[in-house]
Amino acid sequence: MRNAPLGCTEYNRNRPKFTMPPPLDLREFQDKLSTHFRPFQRSYQFWVRAADIYSGYKAFQLRVIFEKDAQKQEAMWERQHEIAADKIYNMCSDLGGFFLKIAQIVGKPDLAPAAWVKRLVTLCDQAPTTPYHVVRVVLEKELGRNVDELFERFDADPIGSASIAQVHRARLKGDKDDVVVKVQHPGTQDLMMTDIRNLQAFALYMQKTDIKFDLYSVTKEMEKQIGYEFDFKREAVAMERIRRFLYENNKKAPVKVPRVIRDMVTRRVLVMEYIDGTPILKLEDEISKRGINPGGKMATAAKQNILKSLTLAYGQMILKSGFFHADPHPGNILICKGSEASTTKICFLET
Repeated sequence: MRNAPLGCTEYNRNRPKFTMPPPLDLREFQDKLSTHFRPFQRSYQFWVRAADIYSGYKAFQLRVIFEKDAQKQEAMWERQHEIAADKIYNMCSDLGGFFLKIAQIVGKPDLAPAAWVKRLVTLCDQAPTTPYHVVRVVLEKELGRNVDELFERFDADPIGSASIAQVHRARLKGDKDDVVVKVQHPGTQDLMMTDIRNLQAFALYMQKTDIKFDLYSVTKEMEKQIGYEFDFKREAVAMERIRRFLYENNKKAPVKVPRVIRDMVTRRVLVMEYIDGTPILKLEDEISKRGINPGGKMATAAKQNILKSLTLAYGQMILKSGFFHADPHPGNILICKGSEASTTKICFLET
C-alpha cells in the first residue's frame, strides 16, 4: 500500500463519494399527487351528487302520488325541478370541464324542465380560468416563440373562459388591430374523458331503471364530438368555411364569423380577429343602459331582427351548404358593438 496521510487508507481514498439527494420540493410533490388522484376525486364527487339528485326525485315520486289535485301536483313538480336545478348547477359549476358542456346541452327548453333551463343557461361562460403563467407556457410551446416576441400587448386576465379553453385579448407585433387568443386548459381532455365514462355508466343505469330511451348512445356520440373540439386546427377550417359561405351568399352577411389569423393556429392555440360586442345573455342590460325600455317597441324590433338574422343564417347553412354552426348556445353569440334596432349585427364566436 502506498504512503497515505495519517488516518487515511488507499481504500478510503478510492471509495466513491456519497452525494446527498436534492431536497424534496413538497409543493411539486403535492401537485403531482393531486394530479394523479384528481380523476378519482372527480368520480367520487360526481357519483355522490348524482345519487343525491336521483334519490331526491325517487323520494319525491313517492310523496307526490298522495296528492290528488292536478294543479297542486304540477306545483310540487315545479318545486322539485327547482331544487334539482340548484344541485345540478352547483355540480356543474364546481366540477367544471365536461359538466359545463352538459349544462350547455341540457339547458335547452326542448330537453329539460324549465327550471333547469333557467338555472343552467347562466353557466355558459363561467368556467374556472387557467393562471397566466401556465397559459404563457402553452403559448410558447405551441407557437414556438416567446410571447413578448409575438405580441405587442397580451392581457393576462382572460375576457372569457369556457370548458375547454379561455380567451385573451392581445395585439400582434406591428399590427394596429386587436386579436383574440384562444388557449386550451392543460389536462382538460383527460378529465373530460373520465367525466364522460362516469356519465355513460350513469346513463346505462338510468336506461335499465327509469328511462325508456337509448341515453347511452347519446353519451357515446358526445364522446366522439368532444374529441373533435380539442383540435383547434379543425375548428379554424370550419370557421373559415362558414365565414366565406355567409359572405359569398349575401350582399350583407346576416352573421359575422371572426377571421382566423393564418400561421397562428395549432391544435391547442387559435388566434382570430377581435370583435367588440355584447353577449346575447346581457342584451337586455345593454338596452337598459341606452335608456330604452327592454319591453318596448324598439327593444322588440331589435330582438326580432336578431331572430331574423339567425334564422336566415341557419336556413342558408343547413339548406344551401349542409355545413353549419352546431353549437349556438348563448355563450357563443355576440351582438356586435354599434348595432341599432334596425340593423343588428351578430357574431358567432365558435364553430
